[in-house]
Amino acid sequence: MAGYVVVGSQWGDEGKGKVVDLLGRHVNMVVRFQGGNNAGHTVVVNGKKTILHLLPSGILNHDALCVIGPGVVVNLFVLLQEIDTLEAQGSPCDHVRLSDRAHLIMPWHLRIDELMEKRAGKNKLGTTKNGIGPTYADKYNRIGLRVCDLKDWDVFSEKVRNVVSLKNEEIVKIYGGEPFDPEEVLAQFAAIRPRILPMICDAVDKIHKALDGGQIVLFEGAQANMLDINYGTYPYVTSSSPTSAGVCEGAGVAPQKLDRIIGVVKAYSTRVGEGPFVTEQLNDIGDKMREIGGEYGATTGRPRRCGWLDLPVVRQAVRINGLTDLAVTKVDVLSGFETLPVCIGYEINGKVYDTIPASIHDLEIAKPVYKEFPGWSEDISKIRSFEELPVNCQNYLNFISEYCGCRMCLVSVGPDREENIILKELIA
Repeated sequence: MAGYVVVGSQWGDEGKGKVVDLLGRHVNMVVRFQGGNNAGHTVVVNGKKTILHLLPSGILNHDALCVIGPGVVVNLFVLLQEIDTLEAQGSPCDHVRLSDRAHLIMPWHLRIDELMEKRAGKNKLGTTKNGIGPTYADKYNRIGLRVCDLKDWDVFSEKVRNVVSLKNEEIVKIYGGEPFDPEEVLAQFAAIRPRILPMICDAVDKIHKALDGGQIVLFEGAQANMLDINYGTYPYVTSSSPTSAGVCEGAGVAPQKLDRIIGVVKAYSTRVGEGPFVTEQLNDIGDKMREIGGEYGATTGRPRRCGWLDLPVVRQAVRINGLTDLAVTKVDVLSGFETLPVCIGYEINGKVYDTIPASIHDLEIAKPVYKEFPGWSEDISKIRSFEELPVNCQNYLNFISEYCGCRMCLVSVGPDREENIILKELIA
């Protein structure tokens, strides 16, 4: 039995897709355990870029069963579009399985998401408008539709009609939007149902049989620790738990079945959407990071906000997730910066803290406390051993590990699958 977890240690977009793809070549099963198509995981193999939203990033390994777990919210139309795109490129997707317990993103969820953001005005959250939050809200309000409902068309039809009448009241009376015709919604799902039914499975049973049978199972999260509904910069967060604890809830496995938990850390900081960002660089430095690093959202195309590395954020991820390893990505992007400030604390009202305050107001007024490191100018993309890195780069990376109290297993020096320095075998 071997359960591996890959999670994001900042605000997402750290390069989880690359790490999962790298690991995914050596595992028997890859499980996506939360989130929805608000994720954007980019995999680059031999210069060819593949962007994934719902499908696990291990999809390119046809020998690994790819499972969309119970904790994921699924837009079936997006799922099929993603499958069609990959298969048109020569990547078969007949190894995809869909949990019968996963909740469905329905058309009204997308509309409500958009209407809520529009109504919020300057107080908007900056969601992807993919209906993720409204779907999770209905899940916990116990009026959601699940994948298993599709098995019995009469059951599904009755639920759709009942929920549409409720949602139409919300859409029309609260937001002034256009209502839905339940029969049109049902016609849309009837058209795709034959393609979905063969994918449906009892994911919990499949995952446990794989683990108990001695197979290697990789659990993949979307978003990251600072977007966690409990521990992130609330309310500028996602609607699920993208932490290692989210694996237990979102995939139905016990903590003792998770052997190794890898946190992916970008060598600087980025975030998408609204919310406080203490080390943000609204200047030429931030612009340079964005352009060199290609920091544009894989899902929305929005330019990412860029700033210096915030280590209290990473250390919180180490603690909450119980990280056993750090995979540090995009180190090559920092080549050419003369000085590299690293945030080691926050000054708030004259007092310095090295933990993340719960209050958004405190984070908004916080000033970063920096420790500065000399940079390097060399191109490091062809380097494959830690000792060959420029000394200043080694010092920078070693400080990350020391501050956070967690070993490094990988340093990514370029976007391609092979552009890495492996410090510890990823699959033992």
